Amino acid sequence: MRFNKVLDDIKIYEAGKPIELVVREYGIASEDVVKLASNENPIGTSPAVAKAIVANANKAHLYPDDSMFELKNGLAQKYGVRDENIIIGAGSDQVLEFISRAVLDENSSVLMSAVTFAMYEIYAKQMGAKIIRTASYEHKYDEFMEAYRMHKPRIIYLCTPNNPTGDATSREDVLKLIDVVDKETLIVVDGAYMEYAAAKDEKYAITPNDLLGFENVIYLGTFSKAYGLGGMRVGYGIAQPELIHELYKMRPPFNISTLSLAAAIEACKDDDFVADSIALHQEQIKRYETFAEEQGFDYIESYTNFITYLFDENMDSTEISDALLKRGVIIRNLASYGMNAVRITIGTEKQNDVFFKHFLEVTA
Repeated sequence: MRFNKVLDDIKIYEAGKPIELVVREYGIASEDVVKLASNENPIGTSPAVAKAIVANANKAHLYPDDSMFELKNGLAQKYGVRDENIIIGAGSDQVLEFISRAVLDENSSVLMSAVTFAMYEIYAKQMGAKIIRTASYEHKYDEFMEAYRMHKPRIIYLCTPNNPTGDATSREDVLKLIDVVDKETLIVVDGAYMEYAAAKDEKYAITPNDLLGFENVIYLGTFSKAYGLGGMRVGYGIAQPELIHELYKMRPPFNISTLSLAAAIEACKDDDFVADSIALHQEQIKRYETFAEEQGFDYIESYTNFITYLFDENMDSTEISDALLKRGVIIRNLASYGMNAVRITIGTEKQNDVFFKHFLEVTA
């Protein structure tokens, strides 16, 4: 059977290993597995969200409100935008898919940093587009401008804070780049971890309203991280109505579930849960920074809910990740990104205690 030729150059996205895999392969009880690989919220989800899911369980046979009026209205109030500025996706990566399908073809290219979210490349290659990367994993203004002038890409991806590295780009630099880019180039500002960056340093806080004056810019957000809805798959894009209107042509009907919609509506209201999640993170990430300094290896200053440890030739990220996995500690090996590094989600105090203990043992 023949398949589209563009598939020949696409690598399958490798998600973080699930707890169930460790239970099956290593015989470790599920309650003894510590998963710090997928940047999920370690304290779970809001009690109000859990109640909403249970309350709506008897509606699972019904399609959701396809207008998603209540959720869009909640986001509109949160960000000071209008309903027509918003599109909802099954995770913000579905909105990325809509963007690629709406904008790209085999004669176009996309620009991104050297190490960033893998789905930018995958969706672009599905459309036959060429991938352009800067030299650095950081979003350096000069590198982006040089590549932009040389290649004139149809899309520029700015992932800030950046996944999987954790660094962030200042609001000033993002706006500076937007100001000089031609209006035929779409700029995607992916703010999946923006709640953490905004809490750490206002200089890195970017809101949809900062960008809404530009016709060629879209802001992406998600409920998967600070809001604790990773398993519900709800994200959104915010842009000028004309751009949102075109993306709606890519959207299938009922693209998030009845339960996902109910969960996101409640999550959007619960600012206290988000604040508690960020407070735990800010407290616990300091332990990871101190640990790295004490053990003598580098880390990337993080503006997200994870931290990236960088190793020299005396430590191997694959060996460390595999050894921890056998002990029931799941982290993300970044060898597939060309980095001798690991990405670790900041867990609860107890989860982090387990990580530090086993890390010291496997690296002794």
